[in-house]
Amino acid sequence: MGITSAIVLFAVIWFMVFFIALPIRIETQGDLGKVTPGTHAGSPEHHHLKKKAWITTGIAVVLWIVIAGVILSGAVTIRDLDMFNRMGPAAPE
Repeated sequence: MGITSAIVLFAVIWFMVFFIALPIRIETQGDLGKVTPGTHAGSPEHHHLKKKAWITTGIAVVLWIVIAGVILSGAVTIRDLDMFNRMGPAAPE
């Protein structure tokens, strides 16, 4: 895995984890009972984005280490994921 592939893998994992973490512990204007005129009651009042970004980074680093380790070790190859045999037989070594 090249450096560019590693960075792209980390970015994809980070954003997936971040989008999962976004709705957790969100306090909406409707929950707090003070809706600003012209906004929806579901608009966030306290979103805790900085804390969520740090937590996301920690989780993404751990997941990236595991996934990159599996990729680099060769435990799972692209041929293992070829369910329909579209790649044909493996070349002799």
